[in-house]
Amino acid sequence: MNALEELPPSWRVTRAVNCEPEAPHLATQVIGDQCLADLARPGMRVTIAFTDATRACPDERLVGDLLSELDRCGVVPDHITLICATGLHRPSTPAERIAKLGTAIVSRYRIIDHNALDPGGLVDLGTIDGIPLLINRLCVETDLLLATGVVEPHQYAGYSGGAKTVVIGCGGEATISATHGSSMLDHPGTRLGAIDGNPFQAFVRAGGERAGLRYVVNTILGDTGEPLLIAAGPPALVHDYLVGRARAIYEAPVAQPVHIARAGVDGPKAVNLYQASRAATYLALAERTPLLPGAPILLPAPIPEGAGEGAGERRFFDVLSNAASPQQLLDHLRRTGFPAGAQRAYILAQVLVHHPIIVVGAHHPDVVRACHMHAVPNMAAGFALADRLARATFNLAPNAPLEFLDVPHALLTLPRLTPTG
Repeated sequence: MNALEELPPSWRVTRAVNCEPEAPHLATQVIGDQCLADLARPGMRVTIAFTDATRACPDERLVGDLLSELDRCGVVPDHITLICATGLHRPSTPAERIAKLGTAIVSRYRIIDHNALDPGGLVDLGTIDGIPLLINRLCVETDLLLATGVVEPHQYAGYSGGAKTVVIGCGGEATISATHGSSMLDHPGTRLGAIDGNPFQAFVRAGGERAGLRYVVNTILGDTGEPLLIAAGPPALVHDYLVGRARAIYEAPVAQPVHIARAGVDGPKAVNLYQASRAATYLALAERTPLLPGAPILLPAPIPEGAGEGAGERRFFDVLSNAASPQQLLDHLRRTGFPAGAQRAYILAQVLVHHPIIVVGAHHPDVVRACHMHAVPNMAAGFALADRLARATFNLAPNAPLEFLDVPHALLTLPRLTPTG
């Protein structure tokens, strides 16, 4: 049965979905006047940074296209290194590498996981606007640096993609900590969907240029993970091009404020609470969110890895679970600062002070409750709890109508309150 068929009869449903193009453009579009063949030469050492398992990026296609072009340019496999841009997430598993890249690529090319905590594996490239720029040595000490990425709404960068795979995904702990600290996250320009005036995005672009990132291949994905558009070229040009098209796909108008919302999360983002919680924060902290203050957020996510297994995920859980309350955590972290990974606790606490979050179907409900959220076994229980919480918050009678916003793909949809009339 469709979960929405179990909705209380007094709920009035608005559904926010993407507006995908009728005919996806699957041929890679080269943006700008320089193609990869203009950059690659025989004998060159090449590093390709690709996204890790937390990103639903079709890297078998994107990396494969780069490798095919490098082969045509005379660059041999022994001169190519693929680096998994893990940031502060855990290392990739053999199965994840095959799922990401395919057996043919995994068996033929050298693949390395980035380690943000290894000083010897990093190069210090100075500072940009006071932020230290430390990048994986394999990215810096190469003749040609390339990267893949997916352009989708991002809590800090506005939209992901471009140089972010290198600057953050292959960045050192100091870089990740500084870009994810309270001063950056409290800046009014650091917002979901914002590019102009966004200091996080400005740092990513400047950092990619300083690190020597010359060429990227990025994609926009549909609801089921299929590529809608693929573009290649200089990082900023590709990013601007795809962001312009992503806005028309991902940003959805909502006519009235809502009392309850469901934030759907798919695939790799549902594997742990660190990643899955992004769906709730995207919905609540987006510019012109339709959520009324106090509106409960339903978050269906199995989180089989619990809070998460990487260094950043462990910090997220430790910081959030040890706090007396979300407000106490915000007050404390604004005074003391926090390491990379804990920024997700900081962002989530900003939501929890205004919105109860109900995680549905979690394999680790104790982890959910330790992080100041509700855990229920199924959607029927989630609907019942959300109804009780909303009616108490908004002082509504038992049968009074409630406005409910369903966002099936909350990480790929930006609902914006756009009243009509």
